Amino acid sequence: MQSMKKRILIAGISHETNTYCQGETETSDFYQMRGDTIFRAAGTESSLGGALATCTELDFEIVPVLIVSAQPSGTINFETYVAFKQEILAGIDSAKPIDGVFLELHGAGVVNGIEDLEGDLAQAVRDKVGEAVPITASFDLHGNVTQRMADALDGVFACHQYPHVDMHLRAEEAIRLISRMLAENFRPVIHVETVPMLMPTTTTFEGIGQRMLEFILEIEQTPGVIDVSWFHGFPYTDISHVGSHVVVTTESNHELAEDVARRAATHLWQQRESFRPLSLSAEAAVNQAMLSDSGTVVINETSDNCGGGSPGDGTHLLKAMLDAELDNACFGFIVDSSVAEQAHAAGVGATISVELGAKTDNLHGDPLCLTVYVKALHDGRLIMQAMGKASPLNIGKMARLICNGMDIVVASRRSQTFDPGPFEAVGIDVRKYSIVALKSSNHFRAGFSDVATQIVTADPPGLTTHHIEVFDRLNCDWPMWPVDENANYD
Repeated sequence: MQSMKKRILIAGISHETNTYCQGETETSDFYQMRGDTIFRAAGTESSLGGALATCTELDFEIVPVLIVSAQPSGTINFETYVAFKQEILAGIDSAKPIDGVFLELHGAGVVNGIEDLEGDLAQAVRDKVGEAVPITASFDLHGNVTQRMADALDGVFACHQYPHVDMHLRAEEAIRLISRMLAENFRPVIHVETVPMLMPTTTTFEGIGQRMLEFILEIEQTPGVIDVSWFHGFPYTDISHVGSHVVVTTESNHELAEDVARRAATHLWQQRESFRPLSLSAEAAVNQAMLSDSGTVVINETSDNCGGGSPGDGTHLLKAMLDAELDNACFGFIVDSSVAEQAHAAGVGATISVELGAKTDNLHGDPLCLTVYVKALHDGRLIMQAMGKASPLNIGKMARLICNGMDIVVASRRSQTFDPGPFEAVGIDVRKYSIVALKSSNHFRAGFSDVATQIVTADPPGLTTHHIEVFDRLNCDWPMWPVDENANYD
């Protein structure tokens, strides 16, 4: 007897593209899950984990095709994208008939020759399944989104929080909308409102980001509104539709979608000066941290955040900390596979001379020539503790090095520091240190919020600096705040 369960196809391509990075992102850079391997995400607080859990709860038959994702990096190779896209479309053909599609996307994907990865993919999927099949998608809030993409979808669900602790919840909403559409036989409408703002990375855990999100969640309660997604945007990219965006999904009422989106966009624009960041040099950040006389101060090096495309091997902050001859401080982690390999070859207890960091470019500092003691080693296979809880994280071979009394954690693979896991893996209890330094813009807050008595942001030169005026804008044809004083949202 043939199953009467509704069949929901799951697929996606997720990448945050920093077009200012060197080189293209190739096929081998992507973590790829096909078919039943997609079920490995079950039980994690990730977008995919949330989608799988909700499909199971609603007794849907899950049709897993392809999910690929990569660390934020340079423009995606054209052939790489086309091959992934064709595999998804072929999977749809093989799976028919299907009753709904869930796409795991990012919102800031850029392919060589295609500015809007998400719009291109969503339209291709729509063309393949037809107008009657519901398609919803979950997103990172650091997306530059287009109306073309929205028109191909039936629901747009960006995570609300930064750090992204609610990605699984937003995917759940996306799946529930498919269920509702199948039960009630209606078609939502979506409106995208773009604001000419190049927003700095802004947490929603406090301050203006928290207040803006409260406004978004309040207007989301408007009768007839299914969802309001505030895309902060991703400023580290040179494309025509860069900016900040409000995307509203309603129950078939386009006028309502436009009205709510414009209300939110107007409020965002009126608050823009509150988003202007304070940027401290590495030296200034260290000096400020040294003024604290209690607890643990966390210094986050926002400008070398692998989560935005930077290399993670910058030495600006680490050098400032060593120069300050800090007592009871640790740094974790800097990405340098050659030094990690050297430490593993030498073994615990060895004293070695290393040339640490700054192997990618000159922007992120100069290599540090140091004599270090190898205190501990680890294989770098971790489990995320806060954001994306229970998800695996592999940062490659790790080493805990001691230099002039300071602990330095080195890893081999690019990633920002999400939680204390990389420290704990090599025997460091961050609560016992006066100063803990790491590379991340805001995701670290989910894992360190109960550790830090104070957070100081260091912003030396780097590919994810708050000084976005240093990046060329060749493809955006209108003035953007805060770079251009003539920027205007009307």
